[in-house]
Amino acid sequence: MTAFATGRDIVVGVDGSEASAAALRWAAEQARAVHAEVVAVHAWEPTGPHIAPYAPVSARPTAEAERDAAARLLADTVRSALGSRKSPGIRAELVEGPAARVLLDRARGALLLALGHTLHGPGDQGAIGAVGRECLRHAMVPVVEVPATGRPTGPARGSRTRQIACAAV
Repeated sequence: MTAFATGRDIVVGVDGSEASAAALRWAAEQARAVHAEVVAVHAWEPTGPHIAPYAPVSARPTAEAERDAAARLLADTVRSALGSRKSPGIRAELVEGPAARVLLDRARGALLLALGHTLHGPGDQGAIGAVGRECLRHAMVPVVEVPATGRPTGPARGSRTRQIACAAV
């Protein structure tokens, strides 16, 4: 079943990084404030086509094993960011496909799309990665980057976010 975002959803890209966990925490706070739901989305792609044809069969994970690993990564990130309690306003989605395309599809019609961003030093604005750039180019909803310094933090209270794109509606 394919579930797309509603006008009351905040879609968050989750890749297992501390930056995506920070984006998830930030989105959960925003969702509570505006009575919205959070859709944590992790996109994965099979590595089979990217493995050398001469690689031993034992080095080639099955699509099922890769999907299971992606599901664990999504669940672990949600749990580490938001705690082990099941939150009624949080929905996790595991989707096969290129990250930018999946995030853009899932964010269609949402309140906004939140992406994590790793800062490398004080005052660092940093460059946006390939997925973020693609989302900025094609998103039909506001895109917000949520910075993380690479060290685990508590909830994103007081963290500096910046809206990096807003589509005309």
